[in-house]
Amino acid sequence: MVEHPQTAEESPTVVVDGLHVTYRVHGAGSGRGNAVRALRGLLSRAPSPAVRTVHAVKGVSFVAHKGEAIGLIGSNGSGKSTLLKAVAGLLPADRGRVLTRGQPSLLGVNAALLNDLTGERNVVLGTLAMGMSRQEVAERYDSIVEFSGINEKGDFVSLPMNTYSSGMSARLKFSIAAAKTHEVLLIDEALSTGDSRFQERSRRRIAELREQAGTVFLVSHHHKTVTETCDRALWLESGTLRMDGPADEVVAAYEQSVAAKGR
Repeated sequence: MVEHPQTAEESPTVVVDGLHVTYRVHGAGSGRGNAVRALRGLLSRAPSPAVRTVHAVKGVSFVAHKGEAIGLIGSNGSGKSTLLKAVAGLLPADRGRVLTRGQPSLLGVNAALLNDLTGERNVVLGTLAMGMSRQEVAERYDSIVEFSGINEKGDFVSLPMNTYSSGMSARLKFSIAAAKTHEVLLIDEALSTGDSRFQERSRRRIAELREQAGTVFLVSHHHKTVTETCDRALWLESGTLRMDGPADEVVAAYEQSVAAKGR
């Protein structure tokens, strides 16, 4: 049973109506044998037995409003990241529809980071890719680098991204994405990286984005992050929306369900 919270009469920023998303997975494993089977399938025009269809999101509906921070929780493979990609316009709907105000920004995609380039070049290119002017980039460059914290133990911003740890890369991606005010910002696990100081800076920045009439979606397996950052949560399970309500209530219900299954 899906519970719907009472929402303020604010302008909707995202409307998801009966959304179904499927995608095809090619190959059950790796190696030359799979490549040979795929080639034979192409030559014979026969469907490959290694290709399967995944019904990742099943009839999900909700409305998001200006100023909301919404956490997405659920077990691995429940459809959280797929839902974010559909809202961002990166995956098409098989049935149903997604309506958004403006172009949603999915953290790590719109930033367009390139591993062979330095952090400095990625900051410039990433912010330009989001539509900022060169003057705006120059004005905000120092604050973006400082926010990320990647230079706290050396001049890492002048090194190629492929020398960064995964945590450093994620922090820089968030810093670039958060440098601009977004009507809809989609974040997939970025706030689980970094120390407590970076996480606190991130939470404050999300609060600022919300005050500037933005809507933030956050996927996280760290439920404390969801309850501290979000006022609302969506619980997805096997592609369906199990519960929609206040973040603390949804997280508590999910954790109770997980505990019951483990008995």
